Amino acid sequence: MFAQILGETTCGIDGVQILVEVDVSNGLPNFELVGLPAMAVRESKERVKAALRNSNYPFPMTRITVNLAPADLRKEGSGLDLSIAIGLLTACRFLDAEKLVDKVFIGELSLDGRIRKVSGVLSMIMDARACGAKEIFIPEANAAEGKLINDITVYTAATLTELVEHLLGKEKLAPLPKQNILQNSQHIYHVDFADVKGQLVARRALEIAAAGGHSILLVGSPGCGKTLLARRLVTILPPMTEAEALEVTKIYSIVGLLPQTDSVMLERPFRSPHHSISGSALLGGGSTPRPGEVTLSHNGVLFLDELPEFERSTLEMLRQPLEDGEVSISRVRAAMTFPSKFILCAAQNPCPCGFLGDPVKRCRCKQSEIDSYRRKISGPLMDRIDMQITLTRVDFSELRDKKPGESSAAIRERVVKARLIQQERLEPLGIHCNAQMGRSEVVKFCQLDEAAQSVMERYFNVLNLSARSHDRILKVARTIADLAGSENIEVAHLAEAIQLRMNAKE
Repeated sequence: MFAQILGETTCGIDGVQILVEVDVSNGLPNFELVGLPAMAVRESKERVKAALRNSNYPFPMTRITVNLAPADLRKEGSGLDLSIAIGLLTACRFLDAEKLVDKVFIGELSLDGRIRKVSGVLSMIMDARACGAKEIFIPEANAAEGKLINDITVYTAATLTELVEHLLGKEKLAPLPKQNILQNSQHIYHVDFADVKGQLVARRALEIAAAGGHSILLVGSPGCGKTLLARRLVTILPPMTEAEALEVTKIYSIVGLLPQTDSVMLERPFRSPHHSISGSALLGGGSTPRPGEVTLSHNGVLFLDELPEFERSTLEMLRQPLEDGEVSISRVRAAMTFPSKFILCAAQNPCPCGFLGDPVKRCRCKQSEIDSYRRKISGPLMDRIDMQITLTRVDFSELRDKKPGESSAAIRERVVKARLIQQERLEPLGIHCNAQMGRSEVVKFCQLDEAAQSVMERYFNVLNLSARSHDRILKVARTIADLAGSENIEVAHLAEAIQLRMNAKE
């Protein structure tokens, strides 16, 4: 007796369809699971056996062989339990195989037959739809993710018994209603730029970073507001589109970080890893590669506080995602490419003691200590940071000023208008903001008039800029022009972009 059932697993951040082949034949009782299963999948034999027995369904006491195809792909997780159980019931002729065509089953089984939540269901549903499946059955606890995808009928079941009764036509399950992803897109942040006193240059730089997706470094003495400002950057970013929200939700579903109360990630991610983080945790890794912090920051902000305290080798790993917007990880078992289009916001002190250039406290560092501190961040990495801003100490009069600063909502309005201009210009090219432009786009959209070209040439020679620095200054200038509603990059826009890049190097 033979049966084939469709299941799903994950590979990286994508779903992969698995054909579960079950053969029940005469012979001594034996349950063999083949097809390169990982440990969690191999243990499914005992879970499936107990779940079937405790649900009062037959378990054949003969030779059982289950093959998970394709056999050369390593299967991870416990989401194949349900498809294996349904395959066994079909092979035993308890279920009609013809009625299970184009149906996909996902879920982990408990020993008493309950269907437990699994990670990565959203990716699996999207893959099942792409492969032409008509119906998919998922755990009841994953219902929120099942409501997000159209063009496929999604059912949820709490127990194996509920599911089997539905397949037998006795107690029908109701398909999940579809949810408008952006229906609850209004969010209230607990922080706001109105709380920030002073730091007008830094506020302006962060607005430009949000409008164009540019990376930024904040340099200043302890207590001047670097972290305060960085944590408010996410509050002025434009709302996520439906495609961006699904992309971020898929990533968080895979790693099991999707909030219990939310069906979809509507807020842009803000990740702030500690400086003790390893390279694998930052970029992603493991024997089977998993997403790291740069991927969890996709479409959002990656904040690295105390930048020189990170291991230099770890920071050097940021070069590829900052340049390409994706990170490629190769292992013996697999090679994965994860998306990593994020805004890097970094903060650091100007010297080890933190008071170099401070008008009040004297710096006690030796020049050799300052040089060693700054060498922790390589030139190639600094070259990839679009804006480098020096923050000054906030005056007492500014702290005591009761008048609130400009709110995040007001800044966000300008950011959204600038992004709409960029979207109209860049969407046909498959990119969404100025920071993502390549060399050809810079040449096309960042043209300078004669006066601006003269300014650029002078600073390029005086400051010994690299070709990368040249292009990044032009991208920032393009964003400043978009914020001003200007079709052309003017001398003032270019001068501000140069100043914002060289501010921390004075």
